[in-house]
Amino acid sequence: MGRSLRAVALIVLAGCLAVAAGCARSDTGETLGNGVKLVKKGKLTVCTHLPYAPFQSRDDSGRVVGFDIDLIDLVAKRIGVTQEIVDTPFEGIKSGQDLNSGKCDLAAAAMTITEDRRKALDFADPYFDATQALLVATGKPYRTLADLRGRKVGAQASTTGEDYAKKYAKESGYEVVSYRDLAAEQQALATGQIDGAINDYPVWTDYLKRNPGRFAVAANFDTGEKYGYAVKKGGNPKLVEAINAAIAQARTDGTYKTLYEKWIGPMP
Repeated sequence: MGRSLRAVALIVLAGCLAVAAGCARSDTGETLGNGVKLVKKGKLTVCTHLPYAPFQSRDDSGRVVGFDIDLIDLVAKRIGVTQEIVDTPFEGIKSGQDLNSGKCDLAAAAMTITEDRRKALDFADPYFDATQALLVATGKPYRTLADLRGRKVGAQASTTGEDYAKKYAKESGYEVVSYRDLAAEQQALATGQIDGAINDYPVWTDYLKRNPGRFAVAANFDTGEKYGYAVKKGGNPKLVEAINAAIAQARTDGTYKTLYEKWIGPMP
């Protein structure tokens, strides 16, 4: 009987704690006066996937910096909060899972807008025109995908670069090797595990700056891609409006151009 009473007491206590925890979680978020919903009070919580320089990566001090980070700072400032970064696998970002679970308010990960992704995410207006490119070691004779017949071509998993590599793999006769992140793909190329690597062109230009003379862009592929920031599907329309307004203002007042040239290079 004593054990039964203690068991009941423990169950009741556990229930109280669970309720308290649930209340605590819900109380951490807020809805701003402009209608923007936040999962954490006073913070614009942003899911990204590191590293992906020049859009987002850690500097020598460990701070997350990059083109996306600076642009989202403008959004955070506009709605009166500060940005907080959450580093998470890209699959959870593009699928909408991280936004649906309340891990973050906004996805900023140099993410290409696609029709499939639109089914799971609400995208703000495009903010960057992107193309794919093939990187090879300096001195290698590869100039086209067909030149890599019988070779291995690396790509980052769950990206449009991987989609592009797989699309032409059969006709060009190369094997696609997928890597969970950009750093692993770069390392594979640097150590000769693969003969070429496909990813977004701005990523390779940044890598070339940090590794002068070691690699070269063999080919560019104009895929018509555009990047967009995303929020929970149907869940935060006012945040989408704030993103669009902040980017539009940045384009008008010259801030966008300044940040582009800081992180990417001369604007086309």
